[in-house]
Amino acid sequence: MLLTTRSALFLDFDGTLAELAPRPDAVVVTRELLDLLERLREQLDGALALVTGRAQADIEPLIAPLHLPAAFEHGAVRRSASGITTRAHSPELGPALAVAQALAARHSGLLVEHKLTALALHFRAAPHLEAECTAAMSAAIRHDPGLQLLRGKAVVEVKSASVGKGLAIAAFMAEPPFAGRLPLFVGDDVTDEPGFETVQRLGGAGIKVGSGDTCALHRIAHPQALQRWLSDTAETLLATS
Repeated sequence: MLLTTRSALFLDFDGTLAELAPRPDAVVVTRELLDLLERLREQLDGALALVTGRAQADIEPLIAPLHLPAAFEHGAVRRSASGITTRAHSPELGPALAVAQALAARHSGLLVEHKLTALALHFRAAPHLEAECTAAMSAAIRHDPGLQLLRGKAVVEVKSASVGKGLAIAAFMAEPPFAGRLPLFVGDDVTDEPGFETVQRLGGAGIKVGSGDTCALHRIAHPQALQRWLSDTAETLLATS
């Protein structure tokens, strides 16, 4: 069985636990999913964490009343299992933000998401603008080695080059209750590849949700299939505990 009571479970959010939506604020989280996450957290003795590119202020209302360990903004903001929150240095995003806002002002289908330490330019409602968005944001950070461009599903994001999901997972794995367990990370996007690489380097496994090239050792079709698998696993863990 891939997930056991000695696993450490790391979960991406959008496109993994929850279906992608036209806008980030339109994502729906069911009561059943929250109950499932709480059940799994108990069965794993707390070794369950979210690892997402989303901002903390966006995610926490969606999963309330759950208060999970989590890495937000690709790990730039991280809350440990003990409740301690650390935040990486915020990079200078002014020039990139100005470019993103100028593009959004010209094209009604674009959405700028300004986070604490990063910014994202969403083009899900205007997929024909992908090349223009990518080129403009790439040019905006070309001369700043401290910034990194991430290309995700209908989004291009600018973040600090010194943070990432793989680094966030490694930090969790050095702390209780994750330390000494085999890590499992589930994600759906190219931005999750560093996380897959990290858990597999530590002897664990990655699970890719959906299609696309990946280094993950396993794959599952879509978020609903993932929820069914997690629910079945929770029942199995209960029966064997």
